[in-house]
Amino acid sequence: MTAYGEDLFKGTARYYSRFRPMYPATLIRFLIERFSLDGSDRMLDLGCGTGQLALRFTDWFEGIVGIDTESEMIDEAIRLSKEIRAENVEWFTGDLDTYQEKSDETFRLVTIAKAFHWMDRAKVLETLDAMVAPGGGVAIIDNYSPNKEQLPWQKKVDEVVKHWYGNERRAGNTTYSHPTISHQTIISNSTFDLEIHEMPTYEQVWTVDSIIGNIYSTSYGTKRFLGENVRSFEQQLKEELLSLDDTGVYKEPLNVSVKLAVKRK
Repeated sequence: MTAYGEDLFKGTARYYSRFRPMYPATLIRFLIERFSLDGSDRMLDLGCGTGQLALRFTDWFEGIVGIDTESEMIDEAIRLSKEIRAENVEWFTGDLDTYQEKSDETFRLVTIAKAFHWMDRAKVLETLDAMVAPGGGVAIIDNYSPNKEQLPWQKKVDEVVKHWYGNERRAGNTTYSHPTISHQTIISNSTFDLEIHEMPTYEQVWTVDSIIGNIYSTSYGTKRFLGENVRSFEQQLKEELLSLDDTGVYKEPLNVSVKLAVKRK
């Protein structure tokens, strides 16, 4: 993440833990069955954010490690894990290389959820090759759908966001560029075997407040970019959304894709 600086998600953690959509139970069940999880072994959640995905697996592993470069994210993950009394999870602030220097553990499952695009992907897989147990794997999870048609309320949100944040998607100390090489190509060129799985479509229900909170949870929508315009931005977005649907409820079909990098036995 060095290309984007150290403040990529600065100020977003409390919004991240409250407003990011939860992953569906079908994803959790799929990974449990695919890797025959039984409460033994260890899991690594790389780019763990505030830990929502890692904490879904506490019954299925002896130990879980969550790694993120953002200290605010890790602080929130620690708070959440204490709240639910998850005692088999440890959190690490830093990157994968720094963690590997301190540990020679191996993992049955590594998850990278909506974070792989920020990383030096080929290098990360090269490093993980020594950290994943034979028969285990790396699950790269996202719902990035570049050709998905936006719903009317999503188009309105985009218009308001661009008005207040600018046309370019800001990210840390620069602007965001999506990788031109696909995740599956990166995996195919690694030492791992590639599997691609699509989870069943599910519905996410949004409110005006959760839409605003989700924007503030992102790298491009961090509240600090608005400066003194926070109140004006929120007021306009609320008015525009309610003019489309005065119930204040907005639904979105979501699809989750899982690209598995599986280590041969």
